[in-house]
Amino acid sequence: MQRDLIKHCRQCGSSVHHRVPDDGDTRERAICPACGTIHYVNPLLVVGTVPYLGDQVLLCKRAIEPRHGKWTLPAGFMEMGETMQQGAARETAEEAGAEVTMGPLFSTLSVPRVGQVHVFYLAPMKHGRCVGFGHETQEVRLFTESDIPWAEIAFTTVRRTLECFFEDRRQGRFGMHDVDIA
Repeated sequence: MQRDLIKHCRQCGSSVHHRVPDDGDTRERAICPACGTIHYVNPLLVVGTVPYLGDQVLLCKRAIEPRHGKWTLPAGFMEMGETMQQGAARETAEEAGAEVTMGPLFSTLSVPRVGQVHVFYLAPMKHGRCVGFGHETQEVRLFTESDIPWAEIAFTTVRRTLECFFEDRRQGRFGMHDVDIA
């Protein structure tokens, strides 16, 4: 897989060789024969929130691909220079226009087939108004568990996080959930 991703060194531009490094690593890596830089391919981190108000969660209807027109929690790729919590708060403001209080980490979901890890924080909403959501969102709406359009949820990670949220809510306490998505 790495052979397809890295063909030239990001440091000096030379063509790379693919082999196991001599430093004790056990995986084939892209290695620059000119400057010696070892290039790694690692999973991307998706950060988001579960914005909620009482027994309702806030979902965003996607205005972009993938899954245009489907419902999701506000989330997106973490940017360099920000913490996971800062990224989740930024994505919530950008995609939902919601004012939230950042709560604890709620779920981590590993999705190895696409090279991603998704993390969601609990985020109680300060009020039910959402203003100024961004271009990636068509609509934002609060849903009770029975009103969620489950067949229209965009991603398995969002579905599993919502299922955990409502199960924890029924039990009267929120836990931390670590889920592997095959």
